[in-house]
Amino acid sequence: MSGDSFGRLFRLTTFGESHGRGLGGVVEGCPAGVPLSEEAIQEKLDKRKPGQPGGASTTRKEPDRVQLYSGVLEGATTGTAIGFLIENQDQRSRDYSKVKDVYRPGHADITYDAKYGVRDYRGGGRSSARETVSRVVGGAVAQAFLAGLGVSFRVFPVELGGVAAPAFSEADLASAQERPFFAPHPDAVEAWKERVAEVKKDGDSIGGVVQVEIHGMPTGLGEPVFDKLDARLAYALMGVGAVKGVEIGSGFAAARSLGSVNNDPLVPIGMEQSSNNAGGILGGISDGRPVVARVAVKPIPSIFKEQRTVNSSGEATTISMGGRHDVSAIPRIVPVLEAMASLVTADFVLLQRRMGGRP
Repeated sequence: MSGDSFGRLFRLTTFGESHGRGLGGVVEGCPAGVPLSEEAIQEKLDKRKPGQPGGASTTRKEPDRVQLYSGVLEGATTGTAIGFLIENQDQRSRDYSKVKDVYRPGHADITYDAKYGVRDYRGGGRSSARETVSRVVGGAVAQAFLAGLGVSFRVFPVELGGVAAPAFSEADLASAQERPFFAPHPDAVEAWKERVAEVKKDGDSIGGVVQVEIHGMPTGLGEPVFDKLDARLAYALMGVGAVKGVEIGSGFAAARSLGSVNNDPLVPIGMEQSSNNAGGILGGISDGRPVVARVAVKPIPSIFKEQRTVNSSGEATTISMGGRHDVSAIPRIVPVLEAMASLVTADFVLLQRRMGGRP
């Protein structure tokens, strides 16, 4: 199956399925000497695993314990391939027996069947959001490398189920990672909990919007024309299953703006920038400002409401999903989006080094 690898020089290849024995992968290209441990990676995985606070998460109980098999010696990378594995421990394939011959609306069932002539009906197999656990591991390795360059990431929801977060400050964001939903403002938590409870009671699901910020991004990353930094970042974020839209900087608001308003004034080095409508990228190359993207996340397609569909013979039928499912991909998608942004950044850093540039 093609499409299992991401990156050119900093490269992640993954394998595994939702109801298989486990998931894992290989990270290639990480330089030697980067501090790395299973414990550091586990901190990222714990933010993605089932059971997140807020009530939107599935009741499937997976410890998601990572095991490093190669590429690390005495707490640091060796420069060789980093292999890892995460075992599945709480899969219930029987929950999916009734959809073995029925296509679930909003899922990849019908398209996998069209492409391969076979599909793994047990939770979607490779198309399941569970595959993102391997992305988080790869992203953790990338972040360990980038931390040495002063690059950091800040990812948080700004809207859930149509309820926008209140205006937030830098002080609010400082503790966002400790709040349910990774909410950027304390007042968003209760409002989002109420929205989740309302939708959950109705057997439905919700989506939202997540903001992705890259701070300390070196100037000059990105390739002209066909491999721009913003294009590659959008590609990476859109590659996450629940994502249906990506905007950079002011995004679609720029279409309703004026050039005199949307252009970011350039000021002497050392002076504070007044705006960042470009999202830290000009001409596809980083300009030194924080890179900012926003991601539209669709509602979880597995719902308890009855839906119209067809079976594998093309006959009309209906379906309502049982089993254990998230009400929303938020907040568990947050560390996944952070991971993809990290992989993109690490890859471009190595590409810049290859052409003789820094960092």
